[in-house]
Amino acid sequence: MTSEPRAIWEVGTVLGEGPVWVERDRALWFTDIKRRQVHRYCPQSGEKRSWDAPEQIGFVFPLANGGFVAGLQTGLYRFDQSDGRFDLLAEVEPDKPTNRLNDGIVDPSGRLWFGTMDDSEREQSGAFYVYERGQVRATGLTGIAITNGPAISPDGRTLYWVDTVRDLIFAADVREDGTLGPSELLISISPAEGHADGPTVDSEGCIWISLYAGWEARRYSPAGELLERVRFPVANITKMAFGGRDLRTAYATTARHLLETTDLEAQPLAGALFEFQVDVPGIACPLVAG
Repeated sequence: MTSEPRAIWEVGTVLGEGPVWVERDRALWFTDIKRRQVHRYCPQSGEKRSWDAPEQIGFVFPLANGGFVAGLQTGLYRFDQSDGRFDLLAEVEPDKPTNRLNDGIVDPSGRLWFGTMDDSEREQSGAFYVYERGQVRATGLTGIAITNGPAISPDGRTLYWVDTVRDLIFAADVREDGTLGPSELLISISPAEGHADGPTVDSEGCIWISLYAGWEARRYSPAGELLERVRFPVANITKMAFGGRDLRTAYATTARHLLETTDLEAQPLAGALFEFQVDVPGIACPLVAG
């Protein structure tokens, strides 16, 4: 049975994002986009640590040769946690200064898939990209105001991506050469129930969707059937990741972004990092290929 979410770090993120369980240090990493911070939580020791980033930061993923790939506003950077240094790997959309990187995932082959979006959340200027062998290339998915995800099926053959403004989740085949087949609509969420935010896939291939302004996370089958709901004491759930010894601990980032004073008074845990237990484990995050 899925347990009730509980706050484990009242970190107060303005816009928490990008949770990822890093097995090599058995810790949960995540970011606060608006406060430009990277956070690390070690459940075994209880240690909590934070680093400042030079720009808005959406995600960090572990590199095969050490350190992390970080998605900052202007591109991909190598992040060294030992000294807090960020070194540019690849610029992304230098012709769109009002865009920023938002969310991403690593597939079983070590490719990093990620999206960009309009920082004001209005213009349809976002797109999805893939980083492979040190190069960034377009996927063909464009014209999106707020990208979220993508997420990858356990076999690496299906990519799920989210158009948050339209509250739609799509699926596309990943071809052998790393290009995408046509996208097909998989899930549609009513705006009255919240907005589709970050997706995560578990070991059965089911898709967990976090709902912004929806007070919950949902588990869908690979066919798009709603299987489970997990309610939270805060409205803005941004993304989940699975970690812990058996990958059955679900961690969820949340946000205070756009909440009024009265909302924050009613939601004192808004922006906290949460955890709950699940029956079906997640998938270990692959390392980004060097």
